[in-house]
Amino acid sequence: MLRSLFAGISGLRANQTMLDVTGNNIANANTIGFKSSTTLFQDTLSQMLTGASGANAQRGGTNPIQVGLGVQIAAVSANFNQGSAQTTGRATDLMIQGDGMFVVQSGTQRLYTRAGAFNFDETGTLVTPTGGRVQGYALDAAGNRTGGLIDVTLDTAGLTPPVPAGVELTSYTIGSDGILMGVFSDDVQRPMAQLAIADFNNVMGLERVGETMFRESANSGAAELGVAGEARRGTLMGGALEMSNVDLSAEFTNLILAQRGFQASSRVITTSDQVLEDLVNIKR
Repeated sequence: MLRSLFAGISGLRANQTMLDVTGNNIANANTIGFKSSTTLFQDTLSQMLTGASGANAQRGGTNPIQVGLGVQIAAVSANFNQGSAQTTGRATDLMIQGDGMFVVQSGTQRLYTRAGAFNFDETGTLVTPTGGRVQGYALDAAGNRTGGLIDVTLDTAGLTPPVPAGVELTSYTIGSDGILMGVFSDDVQRPMAQLAIADFNNVMGLERVGETMFRESANSGAAELGVAGEARRGTLMGGALEMSNVDLSAEFTNLILAQRGFQASSRVITTSDQVLEDLVNIKR
């Protein structure tokens, strides 16, 4: 069977994958915190027709003669460049300026996201639109972290030192350092929690799990937990959301490239079929 036939088939598969990735990018052009992907191609093994030979006293060296056997997908790489800021004015909408991801507990899973469209639920817990609980740290009166990750909440029962009897929470703010600062009826501001920010040695190694969430993989490295403005982690912007980083002009160009690549591969298959038909007709 002709090698070109199978090379054409591999071209169809690879360019179809590129169309799939590009279509997903375009579909998520307005998805908050979405990170686009890029399809990378590589050639497959090449068949050796004639090996290379070295030069000697009688004749010079010769190069190898090889015929490629098609194309394959090398990687579908995520682009974690920061998206533009979209101002909303909502106090619980947060955007990370720089590196890092919000930490979310969803059931038994610890997930990570750049989409900071949060709100407080009926229990006063800061959650994602799908109910994932945003994670942070408990703070003492001086604003120092006192332990491991907890749900970020407006509950005042666990504050250190305790809130005096009869004093109630009247409002709150979330600063650029991620500290949830409560304003109480005694005109005293008390730190209630600080949002956790995770960083990774290889953020492109994270695995997508839907709902604009990611989780650790074998090649992402373990999450390095901390807070905004610490080490490589960026700061927070309140009242704003990070828009999708999809570049529509680039994606439409990729659509054209994938479409033409698919058409060209189809033509290779058609031509190979015509050659095979001619070979069969020789017998007649």
